[in-house]
Amino acid sequence: MSHYIMADFYKTIQDISEGLYKEKMSKFISFAIPVSSAEEAKETVKAYQKKYYDARHVCWAYMIGTDRTEFYSNDNGEPSGTAGKPILGQINSYELTNILIVVIRYFGGIKLGTSGLIVAYKAAAADAIENGTIIECHEQAQLSFTFPYLSMNGVMKLVKDTGVNIISQIFDNDCSMTIETNADDIPPFKNRVSDIDGVKIIED
Repeated sequence: MSHYIMADFYKTIQDISEGLYKEKMSKFISFAIPVSSAEEAKETVKAYQKKYYDARHVCWAYMIGTDRTEFYSNDNGEPSGTAGKPILGQINSYELTNILIVVIRYFGGIKLGTSGLIVAYKAAAADAIENGTIIECHEQAQLSFTFPYLSMNGVMKLVKDTGVNIISQIFDNDCSMTIETNADDIPPFKNRVSDIDGVKIIED
């Protein structure tokens, strides 16, 4: 496997952080959660829905991937566009990705109206982000290759010198390895590893 995308930095949050917004007796508890896939985001939402089963609404939005093209928002019963979209809007204003924001609403008996809801969900989402630590990460990429057992020392020395992470390795008469490192370090690593006798790059 080799992925050649020009590497990118992306911003996400380090750990789960929490926020709160109160308006006319309604309470909006928000959580910003680092996630790495849509599946993980959806599973996490289920866990929050279960934990806050007594809340009127559990609304959420996520953004996944360095190119920030995979996203989804859910109003969970609030009027269309008043909850998920404002939450997603905050993820966008902070230029974050690989993040899920869940806002739990406990209804206080007084309706807020659409504009009031938009303000509340936006403020709750922003509060969770601001209470977290935003970190800049480097996009990672993987490279797989095979090599004869005799070339193992050369390969291991290169791996050690370049500090790449070994994802998987098989040492036999024919050996194979998958490494992961910053995406822009893959082409130079590929050139150097290809210079070792018998190394074959496995292309996608």
